[in-house]
Amino acid sequence: MCGLAGVLSPSGSPSLSENVLEAMARAIEHRGPDDHGVWLDREAGVGLAHRRLSILDLSPHGHQPMLSENGRYVIAYNGEIYNFEDIRQRLDAGGGESPRWRGGSDTEVMLAAIERWGVEAAVRQFIGMFAFALWDSRERLLFLARDRLGIKPLYYGWQGRSFFFGSELKAIKAHPDFLGEVDRGALGLLLRHNYIPAPHSIYRGIHKVLPGHILTLKAGNREPISQAYWSALEVAERGSREPFSGSEEEATDQLEALLRDAIKLRMIADVPLGAFLSGGIDSSTVVALMQAQSDRPVKTFSIGFHEKGYNEAEDAKKIAQHLGTDHTELYVTPEEAMAVIPRLPDLYDEPFSDSSQIPTFLVSQLAKKKVTVSLSGDGGDEFFCGYPRYNLGESVWNKMRRLPMPLRQLAAGMVTTLPPKAWDALFTPVGWVVPSKKIRVNPGDKLHSLARILRLDGPEALYRCLVSHWKDPAAMVGAAEPPTFLSNGKTLSGLPGFLEKVMYLDSVSYLPDDILTKVDRASMGVSLEARVPLIDHRVVEFAWRLPMHMKIRDNQNKWLLRKVLYRHVPRELIDRPKMGFGVPVGAWLRGPLRDWAEALLDEKRLAREGYFAPAPIRAKWRDQLAGKNDWHPYLWDILMFQAWLEKERS
Repeated sequence: MCGLAGVLSPSGSPSLSENVLEAMARAIEHRGPDDHGVWLDREAGVGLAHRRLSILDLSPHGHQPMLSENGRYVIAYNGEIYNFEDIRQRLDAGGGESPRWRGGSDTEVMLAAIERWGVEAAVRQFIGMFAFALWDSRERLLFLARDRLGIKPLYYGWQGRSFFFGSELKAIKAHPDFLGEVDRGALGLLLRHNYIPAPHSIYRGIHKVLPGHILTLKAGNREPISQAYWSALEVAERGSREPFSGSEEEATDQLEALLRDAIKLRMIADVPLGAFLSGGIDSSTVVALMQAQSDRPVKTFSIGFHEKGYNEAEDAKKIAQHLGTDHTELYVTPEEAMAVIPRLPDLYDEPFSDSSQIPTFLVSQLAKKKVTVSLSGDGGDEFFCGYPRYNLGESVWNKMRRLPMPLRQLAAGMVTTLPPKAWDALFTPVGWVVPSKKIRVNPGDKLHSLARILRLDGPEALYRCLVSHWKDPAAMVGAAEPPTFLSNGKTLSGLPGFLEKVMYLDSVSYLPDDILTKVDRASMGVSLEARVPLIDHRVVEFAWRLPMHMKIRDNQNKWLLRKVLYRHVPRELIDRPKMGFGVPVGAWLRGPLRDWAEALLDEKRLAREGYFAPAPIRAKWRDQLAGKNDWHPYLWDILMFQAWLEKERS
């Protein structure tokens, strides 16, 4: 696990130097504290920099940037290719002269595979997580590639005459040509999603390489070409067309075999290794299959909270005891958790407002004390239908679709003839007869939300609405949102039902841009490598072939994954309501974080900075303080931008 950076600019440019490349690499030293290197070809106008976290082949033979045996290619690479030994054997056994191996690193195997098969054909053979920059000196081509699911990050963009790229934005920001202009459209995306989806970033002109894509830029050209080598949509559609036809027991056997192999490959390391254990289905499955393949107790790590409703540590401890792991848990005080908040802008480089970023960092920090690599259970929800919102969304859609659109439009129009506050006033005298307390709180806002939903014309639009925070970000930031997978209007007609559609949308947006971003930055922030076996692309491709009745059964989500886990852990330790991995931000904002938030949300400050319309923010803040409604997800979006902006200007 490492970090990379680099520049492509006209020959003789003063911004292309070893000093600049060293500065870019130094900015991401936390991603690779063990070694660093710079490679520069002034005549070609290209330079690569690298920071190394040594996991495999700890010798100098793994040093990067690394040149291929024939000298044509040079690579700077972040990640792990888990099947590199198998690829190495195939290269030795294949036609032509066998490579003359210098060491035992997966980087050297990658270069040899690219020499033998070409870039795209080689990448298709890789099982792993990776982002790399590759320079082809013969064709004067720069390749930027990212793994299929988007586990590892890679940013790029033009500023002036320089094209630069890096594992994190802080590497790019270290370049003297960097401008740093905020993209207001991307800020709107943050308010909708609590993250900024690829290919966008918070900075104008700086983008993210899309998962499963290779970006190619010819020296002398301005426009890079992005091409997919693996398509999540094609995988989902093919799985729906060609579903698994075996029995439930056969499906369970096959899934367990795939998971065992995915986990076994990710247990290969020349450094201490462990796993995060929350006590949920996903992390418990990973740990159970790790322990089943280990001759010693697996090191496991859990974070606990004293606040009721946020603590899974007790459940994790019971599972660890049953499996016989070497378990470490840490109960975190509110003060310790809140102490992480000032670090968030630096950890994430751009505004990111999933508040589970706090416990994710804390458990990474805990694990780093004993291991250098930790396996994580992320990804099970997106491919085995684990989120409760999937069931909610399907229920809403099935009810909506029974009403003709003209009737829905009429009902929505009638509701919106009155503003929310007028509806609140109407409900006040009769509030005591309304059966649901949830309806009695802010009824006007809820009715307007219902009207918004009634006007939606498809499951994709409904799901976008359900997962949105601020419903009209353009009005908040004064700029239209750029297109994303959730807004491009493409009907997913190749997928049969609501659940398949929303699982696909999550797999190309929420998973890479929220979940995997959160895990990568939190773990790499403490120089810990996090590996995610549940989204091995072979597991993902098999999961898409599973019929829905193998994912949901008797109102239980992730049914087949549970079947695998039940073989190793008793049901009574597993079957309980799903608990999110979060912290009580809403209560903190009314208590110990109140002064911090008040300063960032000051009305005059918001107006002076000019990024947001202050009125709706202040209204939600007043409601939050009064306990009238819990708007903390909305407010956390604003607060994370404000904290980021404050750091930018410091």
